[in-house]
Amino acid sequence: MKAILSNKARSILSMLGIIIGVAAVIVMMAIGQGSKESVRKELSTWGTNLLTIRPGADMRGGVRQDPSSMQTLKMADYQSILSEAKFVTKVSPEVSASGQVINGANNTNTSCYGESPDYLSIKQWTIEEGTCFTEEDVKKSAKVCVVGKTVVDELFPGGQDPIGKTIRFKSIPFRIVGVLKSKGYNSWGMDQDNLIIAPYTTVMKRIAAQTFFSSIVCSAVTEELSDEAIEDLTAILRRNHKLKDDADDDFTIRSQQEMMETMSSTMDTITIILVVAAGFSLLVAGIGIMNIMLVSVTERTKEIGLRMSVGARGLDISNQFLIESILISLTGGVLGVLFGGLLTWGCNAIVGYPAVIPAWSVIVSFAVCVLIGVVFGYFPAQKAARMDPIEAIRYE
Repeated sequence: MKAILSNKARSILSMLGIIIGVAAVIVMMAIGQGSKESVRKELSTWGTNLLTIRPGADMRGGVRQDPSSMQTLKMADYQSILSEAKFVTKVSPEVSASGQVINGANNTNTSCYGESPDYLSIKQWTIEEGTCFTEEDVKKSAKVCVVGKTVVDELFPGGQDPIGKTIRFKSIPFRIVGVLKSKGYNSWGMDQDNLIIAPYTTVMKRIAAQTFFSSIVCSAVTEELSDEAIEDLTAILRRNHKLKDDADDDFTIRSQQEMMETMSSTMDTITIILVVAAGFSLLVAGIGIMNIMLVSVTERTKEIGLRMSVGARGLDISNQFLIESILISLTGGVLGVLFGGLLTWGCNAIVGYPAVIPAWSVIVSFAVCVLIGVVFGYFPAQKAARMDPIEAIRYE
């Protein structure tokens, strides 16, 4: 302790590399963990038991076709799923189109989704004003819709009541029957409130002019039964599409749980890359500590010789320098954790970026600091322990 305190500036500079390295590792881990939690939370708002059926890519003339151009999902598939699926509670076919929506002199670009009334329950949307369209509206291909907050703000400035008003999407008039509760922007920066939801029959006939669906979304009975639901849906669709046993599916079914796992895996990979990059600063800091300890051994050669001449063993001398190296590393580690915590708080409170410090990252940081102290302090400590006491006393 005396040796460290007698060279305050040098000791602080030695710790600085550790402080920056540990803080960088903790902040990177916190950002990675926070981003992963944010993505999981975002995906869970869509329903943890959500299942999405999309057309599968097909090979034609040796060229793989775009799945969006495939027409494999038909009304018969939707009807079969409704009547036969055992592990599904709600089903909604989906057809979408993008374009300009107009109300008088106001207009904005948005997306119009053709759905069934069950869609709101599947995707966990809430009606804030008015009501949702009904199955009767679906049967009649009624020109009614529910809209998101962004569409309301753009088309009805000044706080006008949109319920009952008529808007035009691609020259087709739609009467607004409900307004959705705002969800805001998602983790990818997409405005979730910039949308129109109308009966799927209306969008298919009057806007998209097609007889097939772009996708079908379902709710499994529970999240745990998602795999069973996928197997059930696969059997129904393969039978409907008359696929042979050795034929590939001409559709794909994805669960929300699978998407969560994929996103978590991606975020973990990104976090590891960031942590490894930050970890190089700890390596540089360790080399700096070894350099300082070698300088310290050289400066205190006479002290080492004197101690050894009055009975100190090589182990005693080695321990003295090794413990000094570990103390510098640990002190830098403690300050690094505090600095990293402060930066993480700044990310949350000031920048607004989600960051969560996992408890294990602090434990790992301390373990790495001890390892750095031992590894990079070992060589200087051994050099001091192997000195000839007579030569050391003579040293100038």
